Amino acid sequence: MKPASRPIPAFSRSARAASGACPEPTRLSRAVQGAIAVLALGAGAVPVWAQDADAGESVRLKPGALLQETLPPETRKQLPTFVWGERMEGKTDDLTVIDGEVELRRHDTVIRADRVEFDQRTNEALATGHVLINRSGDRFEGPELQMNVETYKGHFSEPTYRLLKNQANGDASRIDFLSQDKMVVHDGRYSTCERPPGSTWMPDWLVRATTIELDTEEDVGTAKGGVLEFKGVPILAAPYFTFPLSDKRKSGVLPPSMAIDNQSGVQLTAPYYLNLAPNMDATLTPTLMTKRGVDLAGEFRYLQPSYTGRLRASFLPSDRLRDDDRWAYSLQHNQRLTSNLGEGGPIGLNLNLNRVGDDNYWRDFPRSLTSLTSRLLRSDAVATWAGGPWWVRGAAYQWQSLQDPNAPFTPPYDRLPSLAVSYQQLDRYLLGIPGWDVTVQTDVTRFQRSVLVSGSELKSGGDRALAVSEITRRWQAPGWFLQPRARLHATQYRYDGEGGVSTSASRVVPTLSLDSGLLFERPVAFFGRAYTQTLEPRAFFTWTPYRDQADLPNFDSGTRDFNLASMFSEYAFNGNDRISDTRAVTLGVNSRLLNPDSGVEVIRLGLAQRMLLADQNVTLPGRAPVTERLSDMFLSARVQWDPLWAFDSNLQYNPKSRESVRTTLGGRYTPGPYRVLSAAYRIQRDVSEQIDLGWQWPLAALWGNAPARVPGRALGPGQWYSVGRLNYSMPDRKIIDLVAGFEYDAGCWLGRVVVSRLQQSTTAANQSILFQLEFSGFSRVGASSLQTLQGNVPKYQYLREEIAPPSRFQQYD
Repeated sequence: MKPASRPIPAFSRSARAASGACPEPTRLSRAVQGAIAVLALGAGAVPVWAQDADAGESVRLKPGALLQETLPPETRKQLPTFVWGERMEGKTDDLTVIDGEVELRRHDTVIRADRVEFDQRTNEALATGHVLINRSGDRFEGPELQMNVETYKGHFSEPTYRLLKNQANGDASRIDFLSQDKMVVHDGRYSTCERPPGSTWMPDWLVRATTIELDTEEDVGTAKGGVLEFKGVPILAAPYFTFPLSDKRKSGVLPPSMAIDNQSGVQLTAPYYLNLAPNMDATLTPTLMTKRGVDLAGEFRYLQPSYTGRLRASFLPSDRLRDDDRWAYSLQHNQRLTSNLGEGGPIGLNLNLNRVGDDNYWRDFPRSLTSLTSRLLRSDAVATWAGGPWWVRGAAYQWQSLQDPNAPFTPPYDRLPSLAVSYQQLDRYLLGIPGWDVTVQTDVTRFQRSVLVSGSELKSGGDRALAVSEITRRWQAPGWFLQPRARLHATQYRYDGEGGVSTSASRVVPTLSLDSGLLFERPVAFFGRAYTQTLEPRAFFTWTPYRDQADLPNFDSGTRDFNLASMFSEYAFNGNDRISDTRAVTLGVNSRLLNPDSGVEVIRLGLAQRMLLADQNVTLPGRAPVTERLSDMFLSARVQWDPLWAFDSNLQYNPKSRESVRTTLGGRYTPGPYRVLSAAYRIQRDVSEQIDLGWQWPLAALWGNAPARVPGRALGPGQWYSVGRLNYSMPDRKIIDLVAGFEYDAGCWLGRVVVSRLQQSTTAANQSILFQLEFSGFSRVGASSLQTLQGNVPKYQYLREEIAPPSRFQQYD
């Protein structure tokens, strides 16, 4: 049939026949896309003109960067409705019946069926026979659909469905469409498992409920009379529960979890999430421990324009194993207290408060709250302000030490309070020479500490005021640098001496240092590849005269770790109570191999040693003076010849005894996504010797090539992964810390089994086994094994990644 060259009267108010009746039923070929009619909803009809191939002016298309996902509401109201079919009969502005491969399309909604009855007066459409509706990428199929194409209200009989956003599938006896974004599924099933072609569908997991309300605007599913099934076995039943349709936060019951612990027994947790506001939420986490009782825990998070924070707390009344109440809390709060003051910034406040109720908390709950399971808990409140060259800090620092009678330790001093003021001027003129940096730091602190000795409390403390002035300048050019530094350290003490008598003391210590270095480069080639090799010798001289400090208190000084940074520093101790009389020269050299195109470091080798010019007589209490002129040598190496491999090593070597004092050897192999193997060997002579292994590896890669990566879905469904970390003590011949298990990715669900063992003393260890099922697009059921893996396995990769939201054109009909 030749395309018509005039407006088709059907569905057009402007072309209505005088009698009000339409012409005889017309048969049109779909080869010409039979534009039977165009119906403009809301604002009158707009006729479509079908033209001959040789008609006059052609249509001008406007290019666009991408297809639009949504349109403004006002634009949507003016959109026409296109209808295709093989046969049509009816009246204009009345009931019209279209038969044969019918398609009704309006922007993001498509209806296909064998037969469609369309009432232009009410915009109601009744579709029967192989009905398919696609609404913004959400697809529904079934035998019969009734819907208002303007309001999107209607119902679908015996449909199957597939949602775009989370790729969920399901079926029902009936679906009621309440609006464009809300629907109610009756006697339905819901799952994110794939639905293969055919009539039989039994997914690995599903939600079966009397009614399931799906709100795609709020991304929330609400099941009434629902049961969560896994492999046909009910694992969670409730008269009412909600679940997410995306990663958007929502209030509701979270799936329960279970773990088995050798100390607390079986642990059952039933969390509840409260989405209090867009910037505020809370999680209540009651846990039943068969050996202890009920632990009431929770977390509260908040975010405001001027402050943010998180509070975690736990209370276990009448612990049956300890016969006492157990509690803990942790608060982190950051706030801007004022607006900008003068030319400076605002006053800021940082709170970090951590506290537990007893000394055994770290032992009984080793993996509960990470910040509360060590034996030394820090709490501090810090207020700061900075403006121009000035910086001011007022703070209070306090420690809670959890003592073990079999392994006691001395805690640090509390600092209550501490006030610091600093002044810094950079690139100043001095003696007509620019580029000098001048810094003055002052600090006044009250130190306090209380220690139990033989059952009695021993208190100590004192006040310390210090001022540290420094001037330095760096001369540098391509190939060399030179940096002199002068520092004056003045300190005043008032503390309780012998017999409780208040004692005052002061100390002034000057320090001079000179740091220098050279840089040489040359092109080299190894194994047919070009590189740039560097040679970087460095010399550091420091001179601090001796000042007797044996009678001064030691509030915060300790030994620095032996490394390159400490060897090229002026002092042997950190803190401010012991200023070492270091008179020494440190010599070192680095050599690096660089990729000349990218600058990536391929190999780095380093060597350094310090030579004392005089004895170091200032030491920490109980230590002997240092008379050995040559220090231990420090050697370091890093090799990453291939991006897949990386090796690191550090060696502290005593040239006098010709023995290594401390050695660390480590390597990591990362051949691809979700494949990482790390190993480390650490030995400190006469102290410890340990092997540390960490891994995440797909089992399929053990006997062949692993599958290719699937965006957002790891290596695809049907994959097993081994994951873990092991720390083994060679002298004790036992595992100190172990987290190991397996992960299985079924596509629509993940399964994890993780065994955990944490050595707490020479005779005791905490052991647990964690189970977890994670239903993709739904929730996790089980203990926090994922959190355990992320916190312990180096370079661990979660098997699910966030990807860009799917487009409705991915499920376009």
